[in-house]
Amino acid sequence: MFREFKKFLLRGNVVDLAVGVAVGAAFGAVVTALVSDFLTPLIAAVVRVPDFSNMVFTLNGSQFRYGHFINSLVSFFLVAFALFFFVVKPMNILITRSKKGQPIDPTTKKCKECLSEIPIKAKRCAHCGHIAD
Repeated sequence: MFREFKKFLLRGNVVDLAVGVAVGAAFGAVVTALVSDFLTPLIAAVVRVPDFSNMVFTLNGSQFRYGHFINSLVSFFLVAFALFFFVVKPMNILITRSKKGQPIDPTTKKCKECLSEIPIKAKRCAHCGHIAD
């Protein structure tokens, strides 16, 4: 039984998942720090309200802290903004640049007889009837 457990733990996907979770947690801390230390103070400087959590209204003796909801909403949008512009966009640019030199899989080939373009899966050339190789 110990041998099976060891085999399970050392399988590639379990180790990859563990590394992914650890890196994800660390990356989450970095994004949270970016939002709370840079983007939120920037918005607070522009709007002149550093914290919305004190905003409440009372109805029949019950307090509704809508400011806390606004803080959470602003934080969500700032995290999404930071992830998109600082992670997703640069990664998309890097992937696009890395694929520029790679050839695209061909969908056609040249007929050896008449040199016209024919689909790769074609058995005969539609132009001259030559049997495709």
